[in-house]
Order: sequence, then structure tokens, then C-alpha cells
Amino acid sequence: MDSGRLGETLLPKRVALPIFCSDPLSSVAYATEEILLILALGGLAVLHLAWYAAVGIVILLLVVVASYRQTCYAYPGGGGAYVVSAENLGQTAALTAASALLIDYVMTVAVSVVSGVAAITSAVPALDGHAVAMSVFFIAVLAWLNLRGVRESGRWFALPTYAFILVVYVMFAVAAVRMATGATIRAESADLPVNAVSTYSGLALVLLALRAFASGCTALTGVEAVSNGVPAFAKPKSRNAAMTLAIMGGLSVTMFFGITVLAMVYEVHVAEDPAELGLAPGTPMSTALAQIGRATFGDWHVLFYALQAVTAGVLILAANTAFNGFPMLASVLGRDRYAPRQLFHRGDRLVYSNGIVLLALAAIALVVAFDAELTRLIQLYIIGVFVSFTLSQAGMVKHWRRELARPAGAAGAPATPAERRRIHRRLAINAFGACLTAVVLVIVLITKFTHGAWLVVLAMPVLFAGMKGVRRHYDAVAAEVAVGPHERPRALAENHVLVLVASVNAPSLRALSYAKTLRPASLTAVTVAEDPAEAEVLRATWEARGIDVPLRVLSSPYRSIVQPVLRHVREAPERTGDAVVSVVIPEYVVGHWWEQPLHNQSALRLKARLLFMKNVVVIDVPYRLASARELAAERAKAAAARAAEEDRG
Repeated sequence: MDSGRLGETLLPKRVALPIFCSDPLSSVAYATEEILLILALGGLAVLHLAWYAAVGIVILLLVVVASYRQTCYAYPGGGGAYVVSAENLGQTAALTAASALLIDYVMTVAVSVVSGVAAITSAVPALDGHAVAMSVFFIAVLAWLNLRGVRESGRWFALPTYAFILVVYVMFAVAAVRMATGATIRAESADLPVNAVSTYSGLALVLLALRAFASGCTALTGVEAVSNGVPAFAKPKSRNAAMTLAIMGGLSVTMFFGITVLAMVYEVHVAEDPAELGLAPGTPMSTALAQIGRATFGDWHVLFYALQAVTAGVLILAANTAFNGFPMLASVLGRDRYAPRQLFHRGDRLVYSNGIVLLALAAIALVVAFDAELTRLIQLYIIGVFVSFTLSQAGMVKHWRRELARPAGAAGAPATPAERRRIHRRLAINAFGACLTAVVLVIVLITKFTHGAWLVVLAMPVLFAGMKGVRRHYDAVAAEVAVGPHERPRALAENHVLVLVASVNAPSLRALSYAKTLRPASLTAVTVAEDPAEAEVLRATWEARGIDVPLRVLSSPYRSIVQPVLRHVREAPERTGDAVVSVVIPEYVVGHWWEQPLHNQSALRLKARLLFMKNVVVIDVPYRLASARELAAERAKAAAARAAEEDRG
């Protein structure tokens, strides 16, 4: 896609909702289950605490959504927590937020896909042993879809997201009608005992409740993605982004609380270990949402399987939130030289292709390392979320205070009392949000640290130091290659050219022909004699053909090609002062991937060593084989067809 068509990729709200909000919308499918899993450690007597955890999460979600709506208006250029922190709190806070978000995005992909696979295995238990392979496959498919372009991927993600919302609300309606008509609905696990692993009372009970609350806070993951991607919205960007956030908040709150209510009314029991429910080890266990759906729909098996299908679909596609957020944040970091510059550039389809591929590889590595076990992965989750939440909202507080401090009449200063009141209101929202998310961050750290969250706490400083190191490298290189105001290109003293040859063939003659165009001070052909007899044959052929370039045969008693050439270049008597030695290497160009390992291996090793030598220039002279010429012709034909299609468009 041409860069001029970037405007065509802007998203209306109906498409932006599934693209940017699929993660927070889908996380309601497992947030309730995570609360119940933790409370199950205390036995049946403490399961009622799920009500309090759910109410706390609903309040927190509403506050965070309201806070990020202010960010959408204040920073229409996007960038989220990193940009807000960089402008208001400094680079240290910004890189802390960036490291937290990057880790969180990788976790989002891994957790979303693994939880989607868990929904599939709940419906088809026979697939339980293939969770890792299925997860890797789905991550690869998501990466491929995103590489096709934002709008194109949005079409794929819209249907499962809206279908999930519809089926969940249908489930609520069916449950309400059945209970209103006097039906008694119980989950399949309602009669299973919940065996406490320990006795919880006093402070231990408080910590267990806080840990359940922290686990349920997975419902908030991905909320910041909309504020990161404001530039991707259709105009008016800020208003559409804020409206999308509000819609997402309303849907997430009602679905999460509704699922929690049904789980408590149906007496859903879940546990990390089947033995805690009196089941045999290794017994497949349905997810909480699957139990609710099976109990609600009863004999309407089609609706149950529809629920499982759309749940699996939306959970897997929820990773798309990260596939939009991670590459965009990585691009901003690349622009600021805190990440490799390759991450800054858009690919052929106007998406950040390198960031998409990097995210997919990192998520696959995580899934394989943790054997696609959702319970283990979930413990690493949401640390980064609340770090970025807190820093972002703290930065917004400083932003609004700076706006209020502008002198009257200055550019950007609030001109009317109504504007000042509006800024005060936004300041209050962000201040409350910052305080609340900071408290939750402390709770999450305390309750999850020993259960695996220490890995994230360790990874964040490592990533932070890595970004700092990248910036130092780029700064050092920029300083090293800078030139003074009066420096100009100057002529080098001499250019001595060496052409490497292995035999008298078309590639060698082409390289010699090119070398003559350089008008060198001296021109020599060089070959390495691994076999003296072959060297004599080459010398005789050289003389018989009357080639007017002197041939130098280098002895190689240890059968090495690289070392004799390096020694000759290093010890060449003509290498004095600013004289340059140009080493011309003929190379085969092939058209098939399987041909590449069969050619040019010695040339690759030699170039890798020559590039480190002072005043040495390496020149490749390509010689296209038939397969390469055929491939070039096919590509030229395809390019002409694309150009003709664009002209017709």
C-alpha cells in the first residue's frame, strides 16, 4: 500500500472496538474464574468473598476507563503511558512505563491464546494434550493476519468479538427467564467439595481475599490500548477514541459482573488441582464460563457450543490488542532511539511489520516455556498493567496542573471559567485514578510476587537497562560519525584492487571487467592454492587465454581460504598511508532458498573478516544464475501487473 493511502486505514468506532478492545472484553471470560481459583484455597467457607472482589474490580474498571478517556483528549497523537510519562515525569518514568507495557503486551498474547485454547479443550477434552501446538499455531495465524493490514485484520476480528458479546447477553437473558419462572440452576461442579489447602483467618484471610482481587484484575488488561492508538481512529479522533473506551467499559462491567453473579448463584467450583474438588489427578476440568453456559442452556446444546466457539474465538483474537499496541509502542521507542530503528518503519501494508514479528516470537517462546499452562502464566500477568496505569495517570495529573498554571492569555491557557472547571474535573479523575491504581499495584506485587510475579519484576529492569543501552549506542555512533562544519569529501591517495578468483569462468571475468572500471593504481587477481595441481591448471588457463591481469597464487598448506587472503591484504606492500585496498568478490545469485547454502559460503566468511580491517573495501559483483533470472522475470511481471492495477484504480 502506498504511503499516501494511510488515511484509508483509519478506523470507525465499529471496527476500532474489536481491534483495540478485544482484550478487555474477552478477559471477562476468565477473570471470575481467577477469583474463584484463589478463594478455593480457603475452602467453601470463603467463596462468598468473590462478591466483594467483583465489586472492587467493577469500581476500579470504571475509574480507569474514565481516567484514560482524559488521556485520549489530552494526547490525540497517541503513545499512551510512555508519551504521557516522557512529557510530564521524565525519561526514567517513561522507560519504566514502556518496559512494563512491552512485557504486558507479550503476556497478553500468551494468556489470551492459551485461555482460548482452554475454552476449546473444555468443549473437546481430547485436544487437551495438544495445547502448546495449538497455541503456537494460533499466534502464528494472528501475526499473519496483522501483517496483512489494520483494516483487513479488523474485518476478521469484528465478527467473533460481536458474536461473543451477543451470546453472553443471550445467556444472561436465558438465565433470567429460567430463574424468573422458578427453575433451579446449578453448575456441574456445585456438589463437589472444595477442600481447603490451609486454614485462613485474620491477616491470612485478608491476604487471600486481596490475592483473589488481584487475580480478578485481569479484567482490566488492555484498557490502555485505545489511548495508545488514538491516531488510528477516524476523525474526530479523540472523541471517537473516548467514545469507544466508554462503550468498552460499559460492556466489560456488565459482562464481568453478570458472569460473576451467575457463577455464585450456580455455585460454580473450580480449582487449580482436581484433587481439591475430590477428583482424580489429571481429570479434565471445564472453565467457569463453560460450566455457567452448560447449566444455563441445559438441553440447548447448540447454544452451549456456540458460547464455547465464540469464547475461544474472542479469547484468541483478544491477542490482537497487543498486536496493535506493541508494534506502535516499539515504533515510538525506535523513533526515540531506545529500540532498534527497524521497529520504527512501516511495512508494505502500512503496519509495523518488524514489531508484529518480534511480538509473535516472544509470545511463542513464553507459551513453550510455560507449557501453555494458563494458571502459571496468569501469575505473571497485570503487574505491567498497573505500573503503566499508575505512571500514566500520575503524568496526566502533572499535565493538567501545568495547564492550570499557564498565565492568562498565554497560548493553550484555559480562557474561561468553564474551561478551568473542566480541567479541574479531569485533574480530579486522573488523581483519583493514580491513587487507586497505585494501591492496587502494591496489592498485586505483594500477593503475586512469590507466585511467579518476581519474574516480571526482574524482567522490567533488564528491559529498562537494555533500552538505555540501545540509546547510549545510538548516541555514541552519532557522535562518532559526526563531521565538522568545514569537512568535505577528499580524494584518497590510491586504490589497489584485488579480485578473488577460483577458476576462469563467467563470474570471474565479470568481476575483472568491473574492477577495471575503477581505474585502480594496481589490479591483481588472487587465488588460494588448496591443491597445487589445480593452481597450476588455473595458471596455465589464465596464460592461455591471454588475460591481461596478473594472477597471484597464495599458498595454503592448511587448506584454509580465508586466512591466506587476510594475510595477503594485511601485508600488501602497497598498503601505505591512506591507500585503500578494494577486494572484489564474485558471487552467485540464486533464485531458490535451497540453493543458497550451496554457494558463497567462503565469500561470506571472508567478508565478515575483511570488514574489520582498516582501509579495506569489500565489493560484491553479482552473477545471476538461471534460477535467479527466472525469479527476476516473474517479479518484474508481477510488479507490472500491480502497477497496471494501481493505474486502473
